[in-house]
Amino acid sequence: MKVLVIGADGQLGTDLCRVFKGQDLISLTQREIEITDMASVEKAFVKYQPEVVINTAAFIRVDDCETEQDTAFAVNALGARNVAVQSQKVGAKLVHISTDYIFGGEALIPPDGYTEFDNPVPLSVYGKSKLAGEELVRCLCQKYLIIRSSGLFGAAGALGKGGNFIETMIRLAREKPELRVVNDQVFSPTYTLDLASKISQIIDTEYYGTFHITNSGTCSWYDLARETLDVIRIKTPLIPITSDQYPQKAKRPSNSVLRNYQLHLLGMSQMRPWQEGLKDYLKEKGHTA
Repeated sequence: MKVLVIGADGQLGTDLCRVFKGQDLISLTQREIEITDMASVEKAFVKYQPEVVINTAAFIRVDDCETEQDTAFAVNALGARNVAVQSQKVGAKLVHISTDYIFGGEALIPPDGYTEFDNPVPLSVYGKSKLAGEELVRCLCQKYLIIRSSGLFGAAGALGKGGNFIETMIRLAREKPELRVVNDQVFSPTYTLDLASKISQIIDTEYYGTFHITNSGTCSWYDLARETLDVIRIKTPLIPITSDQYPQKAKRPSNSVLRNYQLHLLGMSQMRPWQEGLKDYLKEKGHTA
């Protein structure tokens, strides 16, 4: 099986390349393919003729999306369209990576988290652009898997953000006398190596459609920071604050927990708890023995 990973040097892309190592893997970085340029995408697809395409490329700086709306929609919507069009042309199975931030603006929040069958109402330009990308994938490619995940952390770090939340918390905890962290935004942190492994499992099936894939359990950003510092035994005081006390350009969902309902319905195993993924991540990064 010839697998093409777009965004291979990113946080999830790096772990996907680890999982698919040994197979017929084509890994393309942002320098090697520009998804906003149809000619660039077509050239790569004609050259490699992939059977599976995994598109991890995205404009993920949530606050910057508010002021750089054209870029957000060019990458997250039209870029997704270009990849979907070329996947359809070569008959490839397309795996498109999406986000929990397509939710959050609904009047009622499901008590157990959003399922794949709930109607999304995004709060931010980032969420709107990612939802637009999903809709274009559904319209333009017959064999698609849309994978929504949440709060990603992986050893490579996010290229667009210069790292990830966990590394930022560790650095700041070593520099500052105390940290103030938002405690009223709830989600499911997800280790990208776990996510990459689950994506590989689903690709090997004949299942298509939309899947929520996150590590089990939920927490706030404060909880994630608290668990991180506890595991690596940093004693810097953490102070929980509200979102109003930490204003940002883009409004975040107060609850964007994704219920992995499709996995349940299809009898597939759920992901392990986020705390276990975090411990393995911290060990992989050398923060623990």
